[in-house]
Amino acid sequence: MFKKILVANRGEIALRVMRTCREMGIEVVAVFSEADRTAPHVLFADEAYLIGPAPASESYLRWDNILEVARRSQTDAIHPGYGFLSENTEFAQQVTEADIVFIGPPAEAIKTMGDKTMARQSMLQTDVPVVPGTEEPISDVEQALKVAEDIGFPVLIKAAGGGGGKGMRIVESAKTFADSVAKAQRESQSAFGDGRVYIEKYLEEPHHIEFQILADQHGHVIHLNERECSIQRRYQKVIEESPSPFLNPELREQMGRAAVETARSCNYVGAGTVEFLVDKHKNFYFLEMNTRLQVEHPVTEMITGTDLVAEQIRIADGQVLSMKQTDISSTGHAIECRIYAEDAAHDFTPSTGKISMLQIPDGTGTRFDGAIRQGLEITPYYDPLLGKLVCWAEDRESALNRAERALREFYIGGIETTIQFCRAVIRHPVFRHGPYDTHFYATHKVELMEQLSRSSDEVQIVAGATLFQHREQLKLSSQSESSTTATRSNWVQAQQKRVRR
Repeated sequence: MFKKILVANRGEIALRVMRTCREMGIEVVAVFSEADRTAPHVLFADEAYLIGPAPASESYLRWDNILEVARRSQTDAIHPGYGFLSENTEFAQQVTEADIVFIGPPAEAIKTMGDKTMARQSMLQTDVPVVPGTEEPISDVEQALKVAEDIGFPVLIKAAGGGGGKGMRIVESAKTFADSVAKAQRESQSAFGDGRVYIEKYLEEPHHIEFQILADQHGHVIHLNERECSIQRRYQKVIEESPSPFLNPELREQMGRAAVETARSCNYVGAGTVEFLVDKHKNFYFLEMNTRLQVEHPVTEMITGTDLVAEQIRIADGQVLSMKQTDISSTGHAIECRIYAEDAAHDFTPSTGKISMLQIPDGTGTRFDGAIRQGLEITPYYDPLLGKLVCWAEDRESALNRAERALREFYIGGIETTIQFCRAVIRHPVFRHGPYDTHFYATHKVELMEQLSRSSDEVQIVAGATLFQHREQLKLSSQSESSTTATRSNWVQAQQKRVRR
């Protein structure tokens, strides 16, 4: 087993990976930008190294700097987390050539599946159905427009070299096509260092459902069932749950087999996610494969009892999967709420500033994966995800009730967050009764905003209680300090005065 792992990431995912490493007795190395000098993942690690200025393009996307740190720290393996370099073929290749283990799939699999257009081409050679669209990245806008018109509007413009909603635009007509392509290319270049985009048919009333897969180096591939990811804004997920309230057992089995076939088609190794769109008639189509750990992986961990990061590390170490498909079972229901530093009431604009107060919920079946603390500065340089609140219970209704309770207890002061937006979604009757599709936010936006407005009084109550608790803690701390000083010997107090001078 590895002795030391470098985590080539930041924020909550870096801290989450490090925790599993620590539990497995593995030392962890952190990398950080100048903006992250005192970030939680830096303070948690055994070693930490500066890799550049605040902008990601000058730090977390500089694989040459990261490899230099890996050599200096004598790292055995590198875990890329998600985002940044996690789906960068060149980075994976360079890590391997440096005789360091890349905790992820082989570079060739990333090249095939991490590149969305190559993945579509690959799937066309299998029995897995694919959403209609282009097989090559857009090189000529006029020619691409003709393809879009043949497919039929609306269409999606999507990034070829990354996911997470970055570089994605829905286009309703030919009038806005060229402008949308240009915007998608700029955003994709900024997020992934890759400006290529492609066209895909926009399905109506779709459900976004993904399957978690694990594959070892010995040809064994399994799936760990699905996650429903249809609650989105700006094509980025906000709430995920498992099991999906839309799938039936027969469809779940068919999609699970298709996910495994997708992984086998590219000789995949490691943890990955196969994403599908499912229309209202329960026809499903391959959307893309994410060749990395997903943001929402804790949902699967909660219902299967599997530590996916630990499985990634064991697979990278050459071990055989410890479970077979017949061993996989799901218990209860889990739901994840992504907590972003965004103002939901104003079109989810990013919110920056210092966290002035913080109250994180806990209790039975409640988990928070985050990397925040009181006094932490939230900067504009990175993704606004602060963390994920994950709740588990015996059934869906109980899990929703638990999530609502936890969100009601959650308070982050000093910046705007999506806490109350998530609560508004969970309380909405359409969401609670299910099923719902990816149009949920657009369809119910007015109602959700009204709910946000009504919840403002409750937020003030929680804020007041949190402030009171904070002041009481400071008071007790001050009293304790005074008491300690009073009981110190004259010699100790004299030495303290000498040091102060």
